[in-house]
Amino acid sequence: MNLEKRKYVKDALNEKDNSKVVVAGWVEKIKSMGNINFINLRDRTGVLQIVSQRFKEINKLTPESVIVASGIMKKGQKKSGEKELLLEDFEVMNKAETPLPIDLVQDTTQIDKRINNRFLDARNPKVNAIFRIRSEIFKAIVDFFSEEGFININTPKITSSGVESGAELFEVKYFNKGAYLSQSPQIYKQMMVAAGFEKVYEIGPVFRAEKSRTVRHLTEFTGVDMEMGFIESEDDVMDVVERMMKYIIRHTTAKCEYELDTLNIELKIPNKIPRIKMKEVKLMLDKCGKKLGEEDDLDSEAEKLIGEIVKEKYNSEFVFVTDYPWSKRPFYHMKPKNNKNSTKSFDLIFNGTEIATGAQREHRYEILKQQGKEKGVNLDSIKGYKDIFRFGCPTHGGVGLGLDRIVQCLLKLDNIRESILFPRDPDRLSP
Repeated sequence: MNLEKRKYVKDALNEKDNSKVVVAGWVEKIKSMGNINFINLRDRTGVLQIVSQRFKEINKLTPESVIVASGIMKKGQKKSGEKELLLEDFEVMNKAETPLPIDLVQDTTQIDKRINNRFLDARNPKVNAIFRIRSEIFKAIVDFFSEEGFININTPKITSSGVESGAELFEVKYFNKGAYLSQSPQIYKQMMVAAGFEKVYEIGPVFRAEKSRTVRHLTEFTGVDMEMGFIESEDDVMDVVERMMKYIIRHTTAKCEYELDTLNIELKIPNKIPRIKMKEVKLMLDKCGKKLGEEDDLDSEAEKLIGEIVKEKYNSEFVFVTDYPWSKRPFYHMKPKNNKNSTKSFDLIFNGTEIATGAQREHRYEILKQQGKEKGVNLDSIKGYKDIFRFGCPTHGGVGLGLDRIVQCLLKLDNIRESILFPRDPDRLSP
C-alpha cells in the first residue's frame, strides 16, 4: 500500500464525504457487532474509527498492531457527526504480541513498569500529549532567547572540576585522568559573557549525584541556563525570567490546544510576578505555623506553603523569593553592600515548587577570592575560573532552570518522572 498517500487522522477527519484516503497507525481497540467490525486506529494526531463488513481476518488483529488502511471517508453514526473510514483494503505491518506488558486503556500500571516499557507507554494519548507539549516548550525557550538577543552555546559535559556548592559530582574515568560529569555550565556561561558574547544560553543535560528519592528530583535533568552581562542588579535577570515564562505559556496555549484539552489543563499567563524578600517570606510562613531560622533555606514543605499563600494573596502561581542567606548560596553569588549575611539571589517558585535559581554574580576578583575562602574554595585550584575575572569582566548575572520541573509544574504532574522520557534517579539506569 502506498504510504506516500498517507494522511494523518486529524487530516482524514477533515476530508469531504466520499474522499478516498490512506491512513496508518496502531490498533487501539477492535469491536464486532454481527458481521460488522470496528477498529479504532490511533496515530500521533488522534483516533479514527474504521468500519468493515468484508474482512473476517480483522478479528485476528491484536491491540497495538500496526496497520495501513485505505477506504472512503463517510459521516459516521456518532452524535458528534465525526467521520469514519469505510474500509476497502488494509495491510498488517506488524502484529503485536499479547498480552501487552502494560495497560494502555485503564492507566492502572505503576509508573516504574510504565517507564520500563516507555515505547509502549508513550502511545497513551495523555503521555504522548505531555511530550508534544514539552517539545513546544523547548521551541518556545529557543525562540525567546533568540528574540532577546542571546547567543546559544554548548559546553562540555565532561569536566575536570566544578564550582557548585552542595551538589555532589559523578566521577568518571577519562583515559588516565580523573574527571566528572558536569553539574552546571556555570563556569562556561560566565566565561562567554567575559568573552564578549554578553548574553548566552544553553539547554543541555545536567548531572547531580544526589541520593534524593522524591517526586521532584532527578540525577540527570535538562537544564535551561542563561547568563547576561552589564546588569544593574539581579532584578534584570528576574525580568528576563519573567518574560520567558510568559512567552512559554503564551506559545504553549496557542500551539497545544488539543494536547492541553487531552490533559484537561488550562494555562494562565501571569501578570506581574511578585518579588518577596526571604525575611518577609519567613514571616508569612511563621503566621501559618511553619517556623524557619534566619539562616534556613526553604524546604519543600515551605515552598508548597508559600505557593499557596502567594496564590491567595497575589492571585499568582509564581513568586520570586529573593535575598537568600549567604550560608545557603555558592561563593560566586554577590552580597549586597548593606548585608554581608545575604546574597543578591533568588528562586522562582511555581505552583509550590522551585523551578529556577539565579543571582547577580561577583565579578570583582579580590572580593570573589575572599568569598571563596569563606566557603572553603581555593580559586587558585580552579585557574580556568579564576582567570575570567582577572582580565576585564563586566557585571553579570544569570539563572538555571529545570526544563523537567517547568513541564511538571505547568501540567500539574504528580511526579517529575512523568515529564521526562527516560528518567534517571538513584535506582534507575535504564532504559
